[in-house]
Amino acid sequence: MAAIAEQQGCTPEQFSRITQVCRPVVLRNLLAHWPLVEMRSPQAVRDYLVRFDVGRTLDAFFGPPEIAGKYYYDESLTDFNFERRTLRFADALGAILDGMNVPGAPSVYAGSLPVDEYLPGFAHENAMPLAPPSASARLWLGNASNVAVHYDAMDNIACVVAGRRRFTLYPPEATGKLYVGPIDHTMAGQPVSLAASSLPDPARYPLFEDVRDSALVAELEPGDALYLPKLWWHGIEATAPFNGLVNYWWDGFRSGPDAPYTALLLAMITIAERPAAERAAWKAYFEHYVFRPDGHPLRHLPPDKHGILGPLKPDNYGRIRAWVMHLLRGG
Repeated sequence: MAAIAEQQGCTPEQFSRITQVCRPVVLRNLLAHWPLVEMRSPQAVRDYLVRFDVGRTLDAFFGPPEIAGKYYYDESLTDFNFERRTLRFADALGAILDGMNVPGAPSVYAGSLPVDEYLPGFAHENAMPLAPPSASARLWLGNASNVAVHYDAMDNIACVVAGRRRFTLYPPEATGKLYVGPIDHTMAGQPVSLAASSLPDPARYPLFEDVRDSALVAELEPGDALYLPKLWWHGIEATAPFNGLVNYWWDGFRSGPDAPYTALLLAMITIAERPAAERAAWKAYFEHYVFRPDGHPLRHLPPDKHGILGPLKPDNYGRIRAWVMHLLRGG
């Protein structure tokens, strides 16, 4: 395994260049000045957070002690090894603290909480200098835990605010060797790598052995952040009795409301089960028109002849989208 590249100090201009490369980078001490990060104990973190609490409810994961915070499928892949409970924010935070260092206590995990909804005013005191204004903060709290290896379809800055986190990353190119689980029956929305999230099992996951040792790893302390480009697989192990993380998701390169994942799903139903020779032909067209390894598909024509293959903004995005919607309606 190799360490993830690091940067001490990062201006918005430097960060913009980082996002163009689509490689993860550790941003050391990015948020060391945050009031939340300056809290030196789990109790101090709790007291700080409840100042902002407006009493909303959430779904928390409760895991039996034998899973040691590894929230995952059961053996049949039909159910999970934890239960979800609905409770108020303060009660979930109290359950996390009550279970610290108590033998036999369940592990508790509450995640992806929109800070502006649950803790209004928090973001004003703990401002993110790099994420765009559209990327609102989300809070993740829990005991020691081991989150299964998964990917997100958005760019991400993950900021450790309490405890310790170990991130293990695999690039998108490793997908075919990660033995990905169901995409429509997941723990928290995204599919997970069965091979990278389980104990080593070369007999069951032989292809994973080709990429196991190529993982990138980073250890983060409070105040440290990790830039995670979209589609990078990542597992997150929280190794302290109490852990907190704030993250920001956004897509800095979108031209409109539609997500690339939508195109992937549509391609599954229109192309995935056609004969191999036809799939290869469509792959050539996708390469030419979408991925463009040789440049613009109409580079041999003057720009005023590119039609809807011209720049998406200001008009061509809407024109292509209207055409697609017409076709989906059976037109």
